[in-house]
Amino acid sequence: MNNQITNVYIWDMDETLILLKSLLNGSYAEAFAGLKDAQKGVEIGKMWEKHILQISDDFFFYEQIENCNKPFLEALSKYDDGQDLSDYDFNQDGFSPPHDDLNKRKLAYRHRIIANKYKQGLHNILDQEMMDVWDALYKMTDEYTDGWLSSARALLEQCLAGNEDPTICNTIAGGVVRSNATGSRHINVLVTSGSLIPSLVKCLLFRLDNLISHENVYSSWDVGKLQCFQWIKERFDNRNTRFCAIGDGWEECEAAQAMNWPFIKLKCSWGKSC
Repeated sequence: MNNQITNVYIWDMDETLILLKSLLNGSYAEAFAGLKDAQKGVEIGKMWEKHILQISDDFFFYEQIENCNKPFLEALSKYDDGQDLSDYDFNQDGFSPPHDDLNKRKLAYRHRIIANKYKQGLHNILDQEMMDVWDALYKMTDEYTDGWLSSARALLEQCLAGNEDPTICNTIAGGVVRSNATGSRHINVLVTSGSLIPSLVKCLLFRLDNLISHENVYSSWDVGKLQCFQWIKERFDNRNTRFCAIGDGWEECEAAQAMNWPFIKLKCSWGKSC
């Protein structure tokens, strides 16, 4: 459909779709003037940090590629020759920082495996005991934060269905499906200042992976948010595409202004800008 409208939401992650930093440094609890147990928040944050790092290292090659951050998983796809990796030994292939084409290919192989694991979901990676621990931590965090995580998911789901909420943005909805009601296509994109692999793991652990696909996760760690926004515009742009950025920080705000996109600054549920 040539006239189909494509609506693209560009989301920040930390302190927008999830809470982590404010739990670890106690600022979330402090905002409630003693009504929240600050130490409990710190302990919850530390548990998330532990699981994020453990899963990144154990299943997503992070220990090998921590110093080889790329802004998105497809960044080196041209170096992937499509080799069957079912019997490939990633611990014995001599991978080193990818300054030459051979090591860029080896990193591209790892990115391909990471993308496949992301699509499969954590239930195909973790054992039942770890799944139970993860489920309990998610519920504990959601209760402690008065439903922040479930509310973020509900908002993304509304966007996925193409339901426009005028209190959020009165011009555009986001997701990854076509809306039968509006004839529009909706896409969620994530641009996070964190490094790529832990950010993908965060999406999995915080149950965002069915709402934001792996190819729509960008890391601005090395390149900045404006560069990521420019890539997103080049990737999706046509005369029927509309963009809207949502976050809590100055960098995404300035990047959105530079792109002449509307920007929605998140207000925390306790009445302060995050």
